[in-house]
This record gives sequence, structure tokens and C-alpha cells, in this order.
Amino acid sequence: MSIIAKSITNADREARYLNLGELTAIQEFYDSGLSRLKLADILTHNESKIIEKASLKFWERCPNTPSNSGSRVRRTSCLRDLSWYMRLVTYSIVQGDIDPLTDIGVKGVKEMYNSLEIPLPNIVEAVRCVKEVTLEMLTLHDAVEVAPYFDYLIQSMKP
Repeated sequence: MSIIAKSITNADREARYLNLGELTAIQEFYDSGLSRLKLADILTHNESKIIEKASLKFWERCPNTPSNSGSRVRRTSCLRDLSWYMRLVTYSIVQGDIDPLTDIGVKGVKEMYNSLEIPLPNIVEAVRCVKEVTLEMLTLHDAVEVAPYFDYLIQSMKP
């Protein structure tokens, strides 16, 4: 839930107006909006390059993984999934909250990969590679803003 929705929900639950701290947090959220949109734009426009470099890095680290078995379908599925996670990270950056990662990307993911016999440590390592490649292309300030979303995703998928 975004800072705005959280603030309103909390105030309404307590039957009160938004307090100065909540209003300040909302103002800071709006003030950082252009920066969040810029970051999402950078990641969106570099998505294919990031995913390609990250997948190569992953397959170097984990050469004996189902997605590197020579099966075009498995390789394509791996790239699709990494792209999907990248998209969810951009949603979270824009929203300034992990809800898109939680609601869309984490719930049920362990069960899905287990049912497909895809080792969860491999998924975690693949996302870690996406994070590394992404952060390499960002300024230090931007990397500090983006890293926690990948960290949350990685922690949530650990077996």
C-alpha cells in the first residue's frame, strides 16, 4: 500500500485528520515522484540489455540449470520470468512501495517453481544477477533507491 493509502487508512481507522508527519511523508513522496519515474524509465528502456547480460551472468554461475539445458522453451521461459520480475520492480519503484512485488510477484511463486521442478536457489541467483547488472548501470544514488526492491524479491524467494 502506498504511503498515501497507508496514511489515509490509518487516519480513518482512528477517525482523525492526517497529522503533520503523515502530510510531510506524503509531500516527500510527491517530491520524489520525478526521480522514481526517471528510474522506472531507465530500467524500462534498458530492460532487454539488462536481462540479456544478467542471464549470461547467471548461466556462467549456474551452467547446469534447466534454463540452460539447450531447450529453447526453457531458455525463453527464464528470460520471460526475469523480464517479468524487472517489470514488477519498476512498478514498485513508481509506487514507492513493495506491494506490487508482494501482491503480483511473490505470492505463490515458490509453489509454482517447485511444481515446475525449477530449483528456487536458481531463481534467487538469477534475480541476483539482474540486480547486479541493473545496479552497475545506475549512479550510486539511484542504485541505493533501486536495490531494496531487488533485495526484497530475493529474500522473499529464498527456500
